[in-house]
Amino acid sequence: MPTAALLAALLIQAAPAPSPDMSWMAGYWLDCSGGREASETWSDPRKGLSVGHAVTVSASGAWFEVSHIGPTPAGFAYVAQPGGAPPTAFLLVESGPTRAVFANPENDFPTRVIYERDGDALKARIEGEIDGQARSMEWNFAAAPLNTRCPA
Repeated sequence: MPTAALLAALLIQAAPAPSPDMSWMAGYWLDCSGGREASETWSDPRKGLSVGHAVTVSASGAWFEVSHIGPTPAGFAYVAQPGGAPPTAFLLVESGPTRAVFANPENDFPTRVIYERDGDALKARIEGEIDGQARSMEWNFAAAPLNTRCPA
């Protein structure tokens, strides 16, 4: 019996930590501020994996990012591929029922990615330094029906 108890204790310690519930990010999100149209679409989590994409359109052109949030060999992470670039992982450093903070101090910019939901609003923020100066960008999304566009 003591061997079985020891084996059970080892298996519990070896089990991966459960993925945080990121279902609060699922949906289509639209930000029409600053003379641009920015949208993000996030799937509901499937076995801890959420898949997203972002499209930003402005007078100067269009930009996209493909990303996912979920388990990685290094831990639970936000993995971004802006403009089709190679993936960059940001590990989860803080999470709550409607907030998640991901960090990668080795990345040039950003080093932090923050998502926070408040009702039908989703705030996304990236932070870091450029040339030794603190910099950030923020998007204030509203929940919208899929593929809604900003007013012309």
